[in-house]
Amino acid sequence: MKMAKKCSVFMLCAAVSLSLAACGPKESSSAKSSSKGSELVVWEDKEKSIGIKAAVAAFEKEHDVKVKVVEKPYAKQIEDLRMDGPAGTGPDVLTMPGDQIGTAVTEGLLKELHVKKDVQSLYTDASIQSQMVDQKLYGLPKAVETTVLFYNKDLISEKELPKTLEEWYDYSKKTADGSKFGFLALFDQIYYAESVMSGYGGYIFGKAKDGSYNPSDIGINNEGAVKGAALIQKFYKDGLFPAGIIGEQGINVLESLFTEGKAAAIISGPWNVEAFSKAGINYGITKLPKLENGKNMSSFIGVKSYNVSAFSKNAELAQELAVFLANEKNSKTRYEETKEIPAVKSLANDPAIMKSEAARAVTEQSRFSEPTPNIPEMNEIWTPADSALQTVATGKADPKQALDQAAETAKGQIKAKHSGK
Repeated sequence: MKMAKKCSVFMLCAAVSLSLAACGPKESSSAKSSSKGSELVVWEDKEKSIGIKAAVAAFEKEHDVKVKVVEKPYAKQIEDLRMDGPAGTGPDVLTMPGDQIGTAVTEGLLKELHVKKDVQSLYTDASIQSQMVDQKLYGLPKAVETTVLFYNKDLISEKELPKTLEEWYDYSKKTADGSKFGFLALFDQIYYAESVMSGYGGYIFGKAKDGSYNPSDIGINNEGAVKGAALIQKFYKDGLFPAGIIGEQGINVLESLFTEGKAAAIISGPWNVEAFSKAGINYGITKLPKLENGKNMSSFIGVKSYNVSAFSKNAELAQELAVFLANEKNSKTRYEETKEIPAVKSLANDPAIMKSEAARAVTEQSRFSEPTPNIPEMNEIWTPADSALQTVATGKADPKQALDQAAETAKGQIKAKHSGK
């Protein structure tokens, strides 16, 4: 669920290039004896602890420690850590979206990890980069996600699928009648709209030569971004998108139209695979379409990770547990139990994983995608950009006017809240 955003998901460039490798480094007997009798607390995502049950049991046996697993919504764990960490009731290891890393580090909530390069190299470049702040590592990737195209095979066959977004516009013009629709997307939100805007040259933040984000260089209102927003506006203006998919309830309306067989295709993510299957929809999944300029629509790669709390009283052992949970063997087991796609490179071609249509689609789409920016300044982009896109969708403002205002607002908030760094 828009991992990268407000969960901020999958949330994946090579990020989904799935890769898990090698178990964690072995300890000396003296290290093991020093951990004897310790207890670690892990905050795992809701309904996902089944994925690490076997790994936790193995770690407990090997280290003679107790590991308590508590399920909490992963996008909210940092909020709880702010209170529970200082109070001594927080976790040793937690899980969180990659786009929250920068804020958490700035607030002093996470402990830097010191793991060997061979461990870091297990993961796709995009996924491990999501865990880096100022060239320091603060987590290990456990899963990746990105938006893909779901289509209803009873309404449109794979051979009939339009190849470009513009062709989907034409298809929707022929099929949308006010109660049934062709292609739908939550383009009033920057998390989804960036897929179009960036294809024409828009971007959130520019990058320095070392790959780090430059928060003073905002590209949500440049020429390419405005061109992309103008294309987006056509879908709303011409009645190809229902009014109900604008705003907070938009996601519910979009998903309902798809599960009711009233939309031929939608942009969503692997987080909906189970829900759509339970709804009995005969769906297919593929990468996002191209644009008329020949570039593929991009997307944000969402990365879930295991991180060590800065308040952990047993941080060294907690790091060992994070490494162990995210290794190749345990990542594959976790996928088998949860269907969340691992970030380990070596698993990219694993037959057991690649037989999943969702995994294949996410992996392919990841080639055209980038991680959601993980710097704290990203928090100042979401609301202004979404507000601007909603005025574009409702026709209350033209794209340039709306995006110029969003950029100015974001710059002002960044200056006010982050200039003291």
